[in-house]
Amino acid sequence: MSRALVFPGQGAQYVGMGSTLADLCPAAKQLLASADQVLGFALSQIILNGPEAELTRTDVSQPAILVTSLMALETLKAKVGTIDFKATAGLSLGEYTALVAAGAIDALDAIRLVRLRGQAMQDAATAVASGMVALIGPDEATAQKLCEACAEGEVLQVANLNSPGQVVISGAKAACERAIAKAKEFGIRRAISLPVAGAFHSALMAPAADRLKAALAQTRFRDPLVPVYTNVTAQPVTSAAQIPDLLVRQLTNPVRWADGITAMRSAGISEFWELGPKKTLSGMIAQTAKDAVCKNLDTAADLAAF
Repeated sequence: MSRALVFPGQGAQYVGMGSTLADLCPAAKQLLASADQVLGFALSQIILNGPEAELTRTDVSQPAILVTSLMALETLKAKVGTIDFKATAGLSLGEYTALVAAGAIDALDAIRLVRLRGQAMQDAATAVASGMVALIGPDEATAQKLCEACAEGEVLQVANLNSPGQVVISGAKAACERAIAKAKEFGIRRAISLPVAGAFHSALMAPAADRLKAALAQTRFRDPLVPVYTNVTAQPVTSAAQIPDLLVRQLTNPVRWADGITAMRSAGISEFWELGPKKTLSGMIAQTAKDAVCKNLDTAADLAAF
């Protein structure tokens, strides 16, 4: 059975995540301590004790989720030894974790990058009143038509293609409100405003993309040991030279998560191990590739499944 490792993105955080992994696995605990040193503040204490409002901040939640997901990976390695996997992928922020797992970037470099990424995204979100809306029911074409009808000269675009019938759009606050009001006219069952800082994966993130591009240019990447299925193309990347541009483009382009899962399934991947907080990705995968096997490692109790 061919296996892929997949990693969650922003929104999966919760206070106390990773605590049982740190207690169980010395390598996971050391990773927390290393993150504190690299970042220059006690990320470990915010992860383990909150407050929730602090952990939810974009510039904190992104390194927190990455570190917690890598702790899950270290704990699994300690339990089973060598993990046999043929590909990796991650949702938005999770793509950085996937690159670490595939050997394409060092963990501490990834932690630095996602801290900057979170700060840049937060600043871009603050600059323009904006948001994101989850749509239940439509395909990409219908979501795009809704965006075109409601933009009225403002930014409004498809941002996430999570699973069949689950699309997120992103843009200016007023345009998002118009989309919520008009969604049913397009046959969309529900339109729900998401509690996010701003319009991620839209043109409004261009200033963040520029800041990230400069940092990526100073970062050393290696060819991944296994293909990494990226959000922008939903296709495998095997060359270090391709990675920085894709990470920059990810901030302003749709996350093609469902397409990536379909591509992995077509390539023979039949089992997905989700490593990190919550089980959000497994639900999306089950809706996209109904015959796939999913396992999750969030807490030490989950290790029994492996």
